[in-house]
Amino acid sequence: MIIRSLDELIGTEEDVDWGNGQSRRLLVRRHGMGFAVCDTLVRAGTESLLEYVHHLEACYCLKGTGEIEAMDGTVYPISPGVIYALDKHDKHYLRAETDLRLVSVFNPPIEGHERHKLNPGESSNY
Repeated sequence: MIIRSLDELIGTEEDVDWGNGQSRRLLVRRHGMGFAVCDTLVRAGTESLLEYVHHLEACYCLKGTGEIEAMDGTVYPISPGVIYALDKHDKHYLRAETDLRLVSVFNPPIEGHERHKLNPGESSNY
């Protein structure tokens, strides 16, 4: 059985500033679960062009408001109770109107040290 708390991760190598937010990696590859779970903060007023080429990701919104924009221009609002799943390694813009708090699940699991590279005009991926 694995028991971890958010409090024990804060300030460790599994508390990752990814550029436009903070990702606390609760479960990662080394835990052997076949998926990873993160408590993710996306800072208000940010926009991130993201693409997960090696992972499928689903995010469930606990708090805040924002949006996802698909590459075809379709915009999907995010608010508490909304889940979005990037089932085709979808490149997308993630925008936070207010601070967003998400539960992010990755399959296959991330290692836990990954950080986005947020360069203008390029999608950050891992």
